[in-house]
Amino acid sequence: METVLPYAATVLILVGIYALFALGLNIQWGFGGLINFGHVAFMAIGAYAMVILNLYGVPLALAILAGLAIAGSIGALLTIPALRLRADYLAIVTIGFAEILRYFLLNEGWLTGGAGGLIGFSRPLESIVPAEHYDLFLLGFIWGALLIALAALQRLAKSPWGRVLKSIREDEDVAKVLGKNVSSYKMQAFLLGSILAGFAGMMMAFYHSYVNPYYYYPIETFYAWIIVILGGSANYSGTILGALVLWIFLSGTRFLSPLVPLSDFTFAALRMALIGVLLVVLMLYRPQGILGNRRELTF
Repeated sequence: METVLPYAATVLILVGIYALFALGLNIQWGFGGLINFGHVAFMAIGAYAMVILNLYGVPLALAILAGLAIAGSIGALLTIPALRLRADYLAIVTIGFAEILRYFLLNEGWLTGGAGGLIGFSRPLESIVPAEHYDLFLLGFIWGALLIALAALQRLAKSPWGRVLKSIREDEDVAKVLGKNVSSYKMQAFLLGSILAGFAGMMMAFYHSYVNPYYYYPIETFYAWIIVILGGSANYSGTILGALVLWIFLSGTRFLSPLVPLSDFTFAALRMALIGVLLVVLMLYRPQGILGNRRELTF
């Protein structure tokens, strides 16, 4: 039990972080129909903004708020040129932005620490919570924030704002004819999604006590897409379930490595291939996802 409980806490921390991360994508794609293949960029922006500000002497609470504001603002600003493009071009713009940012973090060592990353920043209540129990505290903190975000987003989805956003997803021209400012709603969806991604990045930084550009490869964005597809587009509870299923699979299959006569690299590739197979099967038999609504697919 002394080994199992810390490992379970680690998995649940990652589930909570990636659920927050994927909730942001679900706002943009599930409700707004916006294809964002660079979602990981805002995870990096939130984490690095908070860490850099804190290392320069800004109190942690203010650094967190500033990091969220910076992530959200950049997400909103990115929509100004990008939202004039077709969906496929928007996808290219976002993934290009994410890669530009990652190389900036990697090469501008004077600010970001470069490939060595940054350490030594503050963590919430670090001086009060004993080090041996900090992961449990962080687990409660992350899941508390996740449940608050879930309740707020579900309320928002049922509001006029959520209904307008879904109408834009289903037929943008009709929303324009009805007098809705489509660009403004899309910008708001990107802003909210980027704030959640930035917050997830901060939680990851607190968990590792470290930030590094190598945490922000494009595969992180596609983990969020997998989670949204598994749980169900436009279903926030499904996002949490999707994160749980993905990380139980990724964590559980690691124990099979000694039983399979393959190198570590080949076995890791096989695990990712299995995720692809599972997604194909899911799309064949339940394309709306585990908790999704088939009517959400009509658009």
